[in-house]
Amino acid sequence: MDYLITVMLIFNGYLSQTQLLKPTYTTDVIPKNMSTKEKKARFLYLILPPTQNVYKELMQRYLKIAADIKNKENKKEIEALKIEYKASSDEDLLARLKPHPVSITLAQAAMESSWATSRFFNEANNVFGIWSINPKDKRIAADEQRAGKVTIWLRKFDTIDDSIRAYYELMSKGKAFKKFRTLRLETDNPFVITQGLDKYSEIGQDYIDEINNVIHHNNFTQYDK
Repeated sequence: MDYLITVMLIFNGYLSQTQLLKPTYTTDVIPKNMSTKEKKARFLYLILPPTQNVYKELMQRYLKIAADIKNKENKKEIEALKIEYKASSDEDLLARLKPHPVSITLAQAAMESSWATSRFFNEANNVFGIWSINPKDKRIAADEQRAGKVTIWLRKFDTIDDSIRAYYELMSKGKAFKKFRTLRLETDNPFVITQGLDKYSEIGQDYIDEINNVIHHNNFTQYDK
């Protein structure tokens, strides 16, 4: 475990010095009889480092493209990205490329994976329950079926990093998340940006309220700094 992350987990009460002597947490093994603190410690151990890695990677690309647009450089690359992301303008492209704060990703990951204990997470590294409609994808079947007994398939990822990249790509390309992208381009305040998640879940505002509560209660904004 990264030293800084270890220190933060201890400081916030998720890990004790004694717990550090336990075997390393893995995605495919869920320890029995975990306390709430240990469950959250395992979640952060598994999810925080790859989330920070992917965020850094995407932010570096965003800053580079923003500078290129401002300086009128690398026009071919910019036009290629516009086609890939179906961006209608330079501003729209930047809204699609700018990654939202780590705190939002952590909160959604916690909710969608039941704090890294869902079957999709443990068997497929699928943190967010992302569906698969391509039979060529690596994927696993969901337990439930759609009306008409149609199998629901979920993507299977090689790594958690890949799963997080796919989630950011979904938020960057999905038609339902235009408001979310506009807000994250305008501000870095997670509690403002989450107002654009009204179409992420069928429960709408209740989902937003729950995400904000997870961010606040677990002090996830500390990882945005």
